Amino acid sequence: MSAKPRPIAKARATARLGAVQALYQMELSGTDLSDILTQYDADGVMDENGAPLGQADFKHLEDILRGVLANQKAIDQVIAGALVPGWTMERLDATLRAILRAGVYELLHKPDIPYKVAISEYVDVAHAFFEGDEPGVVNGVLDNIGKSQSR
Repeated sequence: MSAKPRPIAKARATARLGAVQALYQMELSGTDLSDILTQYDADGVMDENGAPLGQADFKHLEDILRGVLANQKAIDQVIAGALVPGWTMERLDATLRAILRAGVYELLHKPDIPYKVAISEYVDVAHAFFEGDEPGVVNGVLDNIGKSQSR
Protein backbone atom coordinates (compact mmCIF):
# COMPACT_ATOMS: atom_id res chain seq x y z
CA MET A 1 0.00 0.00 0.00
CA SER A 2 1.57 3.30 -1.07
CA ALA A 3 1.02 6.49 0.85
CA LYS A 4 -0.73 9.33 -0.93
CA PRO A 5 1.28 12.55 -1.13
CA ARG A 6 0.09 15.08 1.40
CA PRO A 7 -1.76 18.01 -0.20
CA ILE A 8 0.65 20.58 1.26
CA ALA A 9 3.68 18.68 -0.04
CA LYS A 10 2.13 18.32 -3.50
CA ALA A 11 1.18 22.02 -3.58
CA ARG A 12 4.75 22.96 -2.68
CA ALA A 13 6.18 20.61 -5.32
CA THR A 14 3.90 22.20 -7.92
CA ALA A 15 5.00 25.65 -6.72
CA ARG A 16 8.66 24.69 -7.18
CA LEU A 17 8.00 23.51 -10.72
CA GLY A 18 6.08 26.72 -11.45
CA ALA A 19 8.87 28.83 -10.00
CA VAL A 20 11.41 27.15 -12.27
CA GLN A 21 9.14 27.68 -15.29
CA ALA A 22 8.70 31.33 -14.33
CA LEU A 23 12.44 31.94 -13.78
CA TYR A 24 13.14 30.40 -17.17
CA GLN A 25 10.48 32.56 -18.81
CA MET A 26 11.75 35.69 -17.10
CA GLU A 27 15.34 35.02 -18.19
CA LEU A 28 14.56 34.23 -21.80
CA SER A 29 11.76 36.69 -22.53
CA GLY A 30 12.44 39.39 -19.96
CA THR A 31 8.90 39.10 -18.60
CA ASP A 32 8.37 41.31 -15.54
CA LEU A 33 7.83 39.67 -12.14
CA SER A 34 4.43 41.31 -11.65
CA ASP A 35 3.25 39.95 -15.02
CA ILE A 36 4.51 36.48 -14.13
CA LEU A 37 2.77 36.55 -10.75
CA THR A 38 -0.48 37.68 -12.36
CA GLN A 39 -0.22 34.90 -14.93
CA TYR A 40 0.48 32.15 -12.39
CA ASP A 41 -2.15 33.43 -9.97
CA ALA A 42 -4.77 33.35 -12.73
CA ASP A 43 -3.74 30.24 -14.66
CA GLY A 44 -1.81 28.16 -12.15
CA VAL A 45 1.10 25.91 -13.11
CA MET A 46 0.77 24.12 -16.44
CA ASP A 47 2.51 21.14 -17.95
CA GLU A 48 4.28 21.23 -21.32
CA ASN A 49 0.92 20.74 -23.10
CA GLY A 50 -0.79 23.60 -21.27
CA ALA A 51 -2.79 21.35 -18.94
CA PRO A 52 -3.09 22.44 -15.28
CA LEU A 53 -0.92 20.47 -12.86
CA GLY A 54 -3.07 21.00 -9.80
CA GLN A 55 -3.10 23.44 -6.95
CA ALA A 56 0.21 25.16 -6.30
CA ASP A 57 1.20 26.86 -3.06
CA PHE A 58 1.17 30.30 -4.67
CA LYS A 59 2.72 31.96 -1.61
CA HIS A 60 5.69 29.58 -1.83
CA LEU A 61 6.02 30.12 -5.59
CA GLU A 62 6.01 33.90 -5.08
CA ASP A 63 8.53 33.64 -2.24
CA ILE A 64 10.94 31.64 -4.42
CA LEU A 65 10.65 34.11 -7.31
CA ARG A 66 11.07 37.21 -5.16
CA GLY A 67 13.89 35.58 -3.22
CA VAL A 68 15.83 34.48 -6.29
CA LEU A 69 15.50 37.90 -7.90
CA ALA A 70 16.53 39.74 -4.73
CA ASN A 71 19.54 37.47 -4.13
CA GLN A 72 20.47 36.33 -7.65
CA LYS A 73 24.02 37.67 -7.66
CA ALA A 74 24.89 35.90 -4.41
CA ILE A 75 23.01 32.75 -5.46
CA ASP A 76 24.88 32.65 -8.78
CA GLN A 77 28.20 33.01 -6.95
CA VAL A 78 27.34 30.07 -4.68
CA ILE A 79 26.34 27.94 -7.68
CA ALA A 80 29.47 28.92 -9.63
CA GLY A 81 31.58 27.88 -6.63
CA ALA A 82 29.92 24.46 -6.56
CA LEU A 83 30.31 23.67 -10.26
CA VAL A 84 33.07 21.39 -11.49
CA PRO A 85 36.14 23.19 -12.88
CA GLY A 86 35.61 24.43 -16.41
CA TRP A 87 31.86 24.96 -16.01
CA THR A 88 30.35 28.41 -15.66
CA MET A 89 26.82 29.69 -15.11
CA GLU A 90 26.73 30.84 -18.73
CA ARG A 91 27.57 27.35 -19.94
CA LEU A 92 24.57 25.84 -18.15
CA ASP A 93 21.26 25.38 -19.93
CA ALA A 94 18.75 28.12 -18.97
CA THR A 95 16.39 25.55 -17.43
CA LEU A 96 19.22 24.08 -15.37
CA ARG A 97 20.17 27.58 -14.17
CA ALA A 98 16.56 28.19 -13.11
CA ILE A 99 16.41 24.90 -11.20
CA LEU A 100 19.70 25.56 -9.41
CA ARG A 101 18.79 29.16 -8.57
CA ALA A 102 15.47 28.14 -7.04
CA GLY A 103 17.07 25.24 -5.17
CA VAL A 104 19.92 27.32 -3.81
CA TYR A 105 17.50 30.04 -2.72
CA GLU A 106 15.63 27.48 -0.61
CA LEU A 107 18.85 26.01 0.79
CA LEU A 108 20.15 29.43 1.82
CA HIS A 109 16.98 31.21 2.87
CA LYS A 110 14.42 28.60 3.98
CA PRO A 111 15.89 26.92 7.07
CA ASP A 112 12.46 25.49 7.92
CA ILE A 113 12.73 23.19 4.89
CA PRO A 114 15.13 20.27 5.47
CA TYR A 115 17.89 20.52 2.88
CA LYS A 116 17.45 16.90 1.79
CA VAL A 117 13.76 17.58 1.06
CA ALA A 118 14.63 20.63 -1.04
CA ILE A 119 17.29 18.70 -2.95
CA SER A 120 14.95 15.79 -3.63
CA GLU A 121 12.22 18.15 -4.85
CA TYR A 122 14.54 19.95 -7.27
CA VAL A 123 15.98 16.67 -8.56
CA ASP A 124 12.36 15.69 -9.31
CA VAL A 125 11.88 19.01 -11.12
CA ALA A 126 15.03 18.31 -13.15
CA HIS A 127 13.61 14.90 -14.13
CA ALA A 128 10.52 16.70 -15.45
CA PHE A 129 12.70 18.61 -17.93
CA PHE A 130 15.69 16.35 -18.63
CA GLU A 131 16.38 12.71 -19.41
CA GLY A 132 20.19 12.94 -19.34
CA ASP A 133 22.77 13.78 -16.69
CA GLU A 134 21.17 17.05 -15.58
CA PRO A 135 19.23 15.61 -12.59
CA GLY A 136 22.56 14.23 -11.32
CA VAL A 137 24.14 17.66 -11.74
CA VAL A 138 21.29 19.22 -9.74
CA ASN A 139 21.71 16.59 -7.04
CA GLY A 140 25.48 17.04 -6.84
CA VAL A 141 25.50 20.84 -6.83
CA LEU A 142 22.64 21.21 -4.34
CA ASP A 143 23.97 18.45 -2.07
CA ASN A 144 27.39 20.11 -2.01
CA ILE A 145 25.81 23.45 -1.08
CA GLY A 146 23.32 21.92 1.36
CA LYS A 147 26.02 20.10 3.30
CA SER A 148 28.06 23.28 3.58
CA GLN A 149 25.15 25.16 5.19
CA SER A 150 24.77 24.98 8.93
CA ARG A 151 21.21 23.86 9.65
